[in-house]
Amino acid sequence: MKQLTLGSIFDGSGGFPLGAALYGIAPVWASEIEPFAIRVTTKRLPQMKHLGDIARVNGGTIPPVDIITFGSPCVGMSVAGKREGLKNNQSVLFYEATRVIKEMREATNGLYPRFIIFENVHGAFNSNRGADFKAILDAVIQIAEPGAEVPPADKGGWPYADILVGDGWSVAYRLIDAQYFGVAQRRKRVYLVADFGGGRAVEILFEREGVSRDFTPGGSPWEGAAGDTPSDAGEAGGADYLTGPVAVHQNQAGELRAGNVANTLSTNGNATGRNAPLVAAFMAGQGAKAGSIAYSESISPTLKGAPSGLNQSPCAIVYGISPFDSEGMKSANPHAGIYEASTSKTLDANGGNPACNQGGMAVVAYDCRNHTAMPISATLQAKSNGGQSLNYINPVLSGYIVRRLTPQECALLQGFARDFCAGLETPEPTGADIAFWSEVWETHRRIIGKSTKPKTRNQIVKWLRQPYSDSAEYRLWGNGVALPCVCFVMAGIREAAENKT
Repeated sequence: MKQLTLGSIFDGSGGFPLGAALYGIAPVWASEIEPFAIRVTTKRLPQMKHLGDIARVNGGTIPPVDIITFGSPCVGMSVAGKREGLKNNQSVLFYEATRVIKEMREATNGLYPRFIIFENVHGAFNSNRGADFKAILDAVIQIAEPGAEVPPADKGGWPYADILVGDGWSVAYRLIDAQYFGVAQRRKRVYLVADFGGGRAVEILFEREGVSRDFTPGGSPWEGAAGDTPSDAGEAGGADYLTGPVAVHQNQAGELRAGNVANTLSTNGNATGRNAPLVAAFMAGQGAKAGSIAYSESISPTLKGAPSGLNQSPCAIVYGISPFDSEGMKSANPHAGIYEASTSKTLDANGGNPACNQGGMAVVAYDCRNHTAMPISATLQAKSNGGQSLNYINPVLSGYIVRRLTPQECALLQGFARDFCAGLETPEPTGADIAFWSEVWETHRRIIGKSTKPKTRNQIVKWLRQPYSDSAEYRLWGNGVALPCVCFVMAGIREAAENKT
């Protein structure tokens, strides 16, 4: 079978191309205007060509691909936006994507692309009382069958999963929550798959025997993408004890063992490691040496509230913080608008509105032997004699400490390597580098309109030497996709292509 190819529109963090590469699908090109996002993907996926502004792309002249993915900007559909739906000047870019797809199919006599994947926020179902989702479905099926329409939703609204089948084409959609696909955050997104060459959309998007939530690729070109065990998870008392979450493998006997690469990104194609991805809770005490049998949890102890008698690290409770303009936040009651939750909201930017990227971790210091609150955190206690860690010198503030997740933790919660945005610097940019990035920044300036002057050569050089900032990475993950969910869909497309009728 020839290698499948992919083009990514509104590419963002590069989640779709990376998920494709993990399944042997070649990322060919991408369209994105955010400079930092482009900097990340040019480093991580250097073989992929960048096309820039989608409004200036002609689908009939770019390289044809088997799969086109697009998660169009969703501000108009998000609960964080003004709920303008597809009339919003960003959400309307959805139609630019469908235009490019139509142009490519016309130029290739309907051969390319065969598959498309559309991803958007949960609010797409009820935006403009459901009319926007009907418009989305109409636009997709009209790529294959011009003039066709779907009936409007009934009074109960759109179902969270459905199938549409026509003459030689099929469309399936479903609501996918990332917390059930191996990451410790609640992130509900609509995934829609269209097969313009047959009826395989159903088996691609829904459970498949032997494939369900199995994200272990065979022959992956992204070996080691999950990264090595971080150095800060290293030694305790001179031993190789693991004090934080690292990669876990499940062997054929069902035992869980620590490793350097997570199951979700393992390149091992045999039976070992082909189970669902695991996030393991490692103890900083007995029985937690590297390579020893560990136990698994659905959520890491740093992200869950229940204390464990074996956990020597402080336990954590997640608190959500309501949007700034909610009634709870307007109340004079200091406790209003804050509530305990099972997963963190800090990654849910809801279309890029920073007002919704709130919430965080409230950490309670525990005596994990007696399950009682402590006035100081165990992680800040000195352990001078190998006994109990109860040194009260230089105590820290007791009670609740709220903090935002770090950008690296955000990467992990999306299923990416923690250092995915590291090493982006170009110490000595060439003339070609400067020309390329000058065009990237000028496209961004023209579309976003926040600056009246183009960047100078010196500004471009300075940025290339140090392009990273925490705010840029937060924005990248807030608008990104959860990699395990993408891998689930890519696995289905690869299987459908291999077993085509």
